[in-house]
Amino acid sequence: MDNEVVFRHDARLRAESIAIRTEVFIKEQGFRDEFDALDERSRHLVAFVDRVPVGTTRYYRIDQNTFAIGRLAIVKSHRGQGLAKALIRQTERAIKKEGGSQIQLHAQKRLQAMYEKFGFSSLGVEDEDEGVPHIWMAKSI
Repeated sequence: MDNEVVFRHDARLRAESIAIRTEVFIKEQGFRDEFDALDERSRHLVAFVDRVPVGTTRYYRIDQNTFAIGRLAIVKSHRGQGLAKALIRQTERAIKKEGGSQIQLHAQKRLQAMYEKFGFSSLGVEDEDEGVPHIWMAKSI
């Protein structure tokens, strides 16, 4: 099995990211408002296994030192294989290259423990997105 995380900002990679997010967030989890204006200014990363796109995330700059990571999604058949961690680590490296030192994310509450394993801490702010509990988290890199 050949795993690869690709970082590019091109139409093909973005299309693969959209397909994964549609599968995970819209079809599987029932979200309606998955795509937003932040997609246009975000950089998208895609994880491939045997050249098949199976995971994605995006990031964008908030201010000079702070970036946001969002829309982390792994297709059901490839969960539990370390792809989320690989995507987060690759995203952190990209953010560092762009001068970032702080990362924020808005995670589904049920995934809080996973993000804590990746070094994120709760900011103590919880809310809902389309009725699903979410929590704001942050990390220094």
